[in-house]
Amino acid sequence: MINDVIVTPLKIIDVPGGNVLHALKAEDSGYSGFGEAYFSTVESGAIKAWKRHRDMILNIVVPVGQIKFVLFDDRSDDKEEFHEIILSKSNYCRLTVPPMVWMGFQGMSKNTSMLLNIASIPHDPHEVNRKFEEEIKYNWSI
Repeated sequence: MINDVIVTPLKIIDVPGGNVLHALKAEDSGYSGFGEAYFSTVESGAIKAWKRHRDMILNIVVPVGQIKFVLFDDRSDDKEEFHEIILSKSNYCRLTVPPMVWMGFQGMSKNTSMLLNIASIPHDPHEVNRKFEEEIKYNWSI
C-alpha cells in the first residue's frame, strides 16, 4: 500500500424504496476539511489518466458502476509503486488519496460509472500536474 493512502469500508443501509450509501463524516480518518464535492462519470473501458494534486486530498466513493483506480507513487527517489483498487457497490469503500500521488481510473462496468470526490480544497487548476496516459507505464488491459 502506498503511504498515506487510506481505503475505508463504508456502510450501505437497506431502506425500502432505495438504499443510503455513506460517504464521509467530519470525524472519519482521511477527512481534512471541505473544499468542494463533485461527481465525475467514466464510460465503459474509458481511461482518465494521469493527474496529481499538489495540495488537495481526495476522498472518492463510487455509488454507481465499477471503477478501477490506479495510484502511482514516485515521491521517493529509490522506489516507485503502483496500487490498484476497484470500487463499486460490491466493494463499497472510500479511497483517500494524499497530495503528490498520481492517479488514473478506468470504467469497468458495461454502463457509465460515477464517482463522488469530496475534496479538501476547492479545485485550482494551478495546483494540478498532468501527464499523458503513456508517460506512466501501466498496462490498462481489462
